[in-house]
Amino acid sequence: MLMRTDPFREIDRLAEQFFGTAARPAAMHLDAYRDGDYFYAAFDLPGVDPDSIDCTVERNVLTVRAERRRPAGDGVELVAAERPMGTFTRRLFLGDTLDTDKLEAGYENGVLTLRIPVAERAKPRRVTIKANGEARRQINA
Repeated sequence: MLMRTDPFREIDRLAEQFFGTAARPAAMHLDAYRDGDYFYAAFDLPGVDPDSIDCTVERNVLTVRAERRRPAGDGVELVAAERPMGTFTRRLFLGDTLDTDKLEAGYENGVLTLRIPVAERAKPRRVTIKANGEARRQINA
């Protein structure tokens, strides 16, 4: 049997009120970065069944929902319950510079990774400079 004495139990209880509980889990953690022509968002979802993950985009708002459940069955006896369980939700507001129609998602080792290409209109491009009403192809020095 697992037994523990925790002198900071009241502090933990207060922290759970602000940061989440088993009934109301805290937000999932993420890293977001751009690498070349792609934007990445990586969400920590350890112990989550990939079938419980739902990812939607509506009007440039990305919503990720996932559920972590406790083991259940006739022979299961809960001895300690410290990991947050329940439904986790996170929303990201994506800029117009991303092409959400080509969003790709993968789940590996407890991490959901989204890869969103940068839209063509947002990529740097060369501007043609006109002189005297005509495009100049060459500048002589």
